[in-house]
Amino acid sequence: MPADRSVNEVRVAASARLHLGFLDLHGGLGRKFGGLGLAIDGPKTRLTLARATKFSVEGAEAARAAPLFEKARSAFAPSLEKARLVVHEAIPAHAGLGSGTQLALAIAAAVRRLDDVAGDAASDAAAMGRGARSGLGAGLFEQGGFVVDGGRSDGGPTAPVVARLPFPPEWRILLVLDPKAEGAHGEREREAFATLPAFSAATAGELCRRVLMQALPALIERDLAAFGAAIEHIQRAVGDYFGPAQGGRRFLSAAVERAVEALLDEGAVGGGQTSWGPTGFAFAASEAEAERIAARVRPLAAGLSVEALRALDRGARIDPVYARVA
Repeated sequence: MPADRSVNEVRVAASARLHLGFLDLHGGLGRKFGGLGLAIDGPKTRLTLARATKFSVEGAEAARAAPLFEKARSAFAPSLEKARLVVHEAIPAHAGLGSGTQLALAIAAAVRRLDDVAGDAASDAAAMGRGARSGLGAGLFEQGGFVVDGGRSDGGPTAPVVARLPFPPEWRILLVLDPKAEGAHGEREREAFATLPAFSAATAGELCRRVLMQALPALIERDLAAFGAAIEHIQRAVGDYFGPAQGGRRFLSAAVERAVEALLDEGAVGGGQTSWGPTGFAFAASEAEAERIAARVRPLAAGLSVEALRALDRGARIDPVYARVA
């Protein structure tokens, strides 16, 4: 960068993600959780952080963004006391799309870039109090695509990404959103994890086998049927485990569950719920096939949104805007 120029503003755009299931809720090997996730070209968090004459936070999720900015400023740029943060657009909160982590990481990245502080998404997640169970948010913020995280050791750093593959560009994601429901979060989520029974080591082993020997090779070979079978198996096992915390169902929203079943009946594969929901998903082989399936299911899904989306094969955009220094 030329000596007479400095960053005056940073623009960040981070996309939603699907959490396709935990892999090892047993933890007998010293690491727990692990999971697989996918960046999607759907709802986004977009924000701008600029130097200013006073401190202000505006826009979507301003109440949520203000303490996150203060945490990022304290961690990375304590001298940055005057700045204007505007959240232009936010991923829907508590919908299973990673809104909290993506907002936190976007703010952290903006603060670091504005003040020229080196770092990465995994360390940002730890500093911002995110990623207690999953490394998917950090991995997808940084890389996009399809990622697998290797779980977190007790008291260890953010779970590392152990595999990352591009998602076949011709495949599509069918997303089912229920604006009337809200997934578990905060204290409710902590209570759910505390009260659920022990997870079977044998089931954890089978889920990891499904990822290594079915889902990942299927992505490389573009075998949608095999990929869908792996995701459905993982979703059934994880959904049954979390069922007691979701009213005895695999899905939080009964309406979303019916819509996902309808997608599968029309030819989609790999149906499930992302994270605690309520959002559901399935996969189709092409844009034309996804649009056909969505058109058939929408009349049956009153009150829900059924969308056909692409995967996103890149991480968040972090764009500095330079200004000449007098």
